[in-house]
Order: sequence, then C-alpha cells, then structure tokens
Amino acid sequence: MIDISKVNQRYGGTQILWDLDLAIKPGSCTCIMGRNGVGKTTLLKCLMGLLPIESGEILLEGEALHTKPAQFRAPAGIGYVPQGRDIFPTLTVEENLRIGLPIRKDKAKQIPEKIFELFPVLKEMLHRRGGDLSGGQQQQLAIGRALVIEPKVLILDEPNEGIQPNIVQQIGDVILKLNQEEGLTVILVEQKLGFARRVGKEFRLMEKGRVVASDQMANLSEDLIKQYLAV
Repeated sequence: MIDISKVNQRYGGTQILWDLDLAIKPGSCTCIMGRNGVGKTTLLKCLMGLLPIESGEILLEGEALHTKPAQFRAPAGIGYVPQGRDIFPTLTVEENLRIGLPIRKDKAKQIPEKIFELFPVLKEMLHRRGGDLSGGQQQQLAIGRALVIEPKVLILDEPNEGIQPNIVQQIGDVILKLNQEEGLTVILVEQKLGFARRVGKEFRLMEKGRVVASDQMANLSEDLIKQYLAV
C-alpha cells in the first residue's frame, strides 16, 4: 500500500534519513519505534509532504506522493494525527470535525455518527472550543477529525504523549477496532512498548535514520528492545 524507497532527507547540513526503505501492507497496523532523534517524526512528515525529501520515492498504491504537495494527502485517503495534535483551539469541536467533510468522496454534510460512537465525549462537548478541552479530549478530537475523511490509512505520531491512562486505553481500543474489524491500515509512531505490543501487528525499528529491523510484533525480542529501544 505504501512503499518508501531509498529516501534521504536533511535539515540544512544535517542528514536525518539515510536511504530509508519502508513497506506498509494494506490492513496492517505497523508501529515505528526507536529512541528519540532517530528520525521517526521526520519520516512521517516526509510521507505527509510537510518536509521535502532529497532523493528516493514515496508511493501510495503505486502512485507517487513525494512529487505532490501536502494538500494532496487527505484527498488521497491519508488521515494524519501529528504529535501535539494541532487542533484549532478557537474553533468548536463541531467546527474542527467539519473541516474534513468536503474531502469525503460522498460529500456528506453531517459529521458521521461513527465518530461519536468511537469517542462519545466529542458529542457531549460539540459546542465547546477545542482549546478548552483536556489533553486527552483534544487527542480524541484530533483522531476523530482524521477519521471524518474516511481514510484508507491512519497515521498517528505518539498519540499517547501526555495522555491520562484511561484515555490511552480508549485510544488503543479504537485503533484495534478500526484495524481488526474495519481493516483500516494504521501507521503508529509509539514510545510506549506495552501499548505498541497491544495494538501493533508489525514493528519497524529505526536507528540513525534507517529502518534496521522489521517483523511481526510477536517477534519483538528482548535483544532488539535492548539494542534499539532501551534508554
């Protein structure tokens, strides 16, 4: 579904990604893991068109993404929840969710009821400003906003950062439901090993701007954790 080949990226004179290869299969839930500073968020930003790549290619279902501007991603079927959420704090929950409606292929005028089934708190707070929500509620809003477009792929960058445990549990439940019951392809950057093991089907370990290990999540060994994840 997504094929990233020989991608190089640099900030000024510092190279962040080095001939990076990554393949994401349809219907998978892939956790991209690694210590801080190995290039995980940079990889996602390159995939989303928020950072240019120096060389290589990024394909979605065989179609080049790396040659297209960032605004092409949502119509192409990619929902993105960035680190820090990036909701619109002065807009209401309803207004935040409605932003994705024009991108839907069915041109629906109403927020899908499914969003409120997944995150009931959003319906309760529909008319509150996004900036007045708690961190956990804002994360639910950010994920809900990404789901409004009915994506083929959902990309989440550390969705549990700074979130209370009960919301972490709920987010995990939602990811499992979307992936296992509905077949949504999920790409997840995650630092919490327990959460990654709970929701992920596969892992990709990064070190110094490269993917250095790939396998089924069940095969994430203690040796790999010690070598690439332990602080």
